Amino acid sequence: MAAVAAANSTVTAIHGVGPIVAAYLIGYTGDIARFPTKGHYARYNATAPLNASSGPNPRHRLNDRGNRQLNHAIHIAAVTQIGHDTPGREYYQRKRADGHSDNEALRALKRRISDAVYARLCADAHR
Repeated sequence: MAAVAAANSTVTAIHGVGPIVAAYLIGYTGDIARFPTKGHYARYNATAPLNASSGPNPRHRLNDRGNRQLNHAIHIAAVTQIGHDTPGREYYQRKRADGHSDNEALRALKRRISDAVYARLCADAHR
């Protein structure tokens, strides 16, 4: 926890990201400058879905590559957001109402959290 405080990061401002999850995010990400876009970061942390479409049905499946520990930290933040009254929960419920399965909605929320983490880490790097 002292290391997270010493890093002076704003990533803990994201709902569901406490000091332990922040330590995983900061530690496993390393230098955020090595990721030119949020898509590259999502690919690294395995929140970028892989295309699994067949015929007219567009589908995506879980990306089993990438840094699994980083993906797990993002998963913890996503589950926490779903369990509380947050914009993440509203997003998840909206995806469910659109006909997405539980896993598809969770996968979409994890990608959204990944983008928020990327934005925070980039902002921290430029401070």
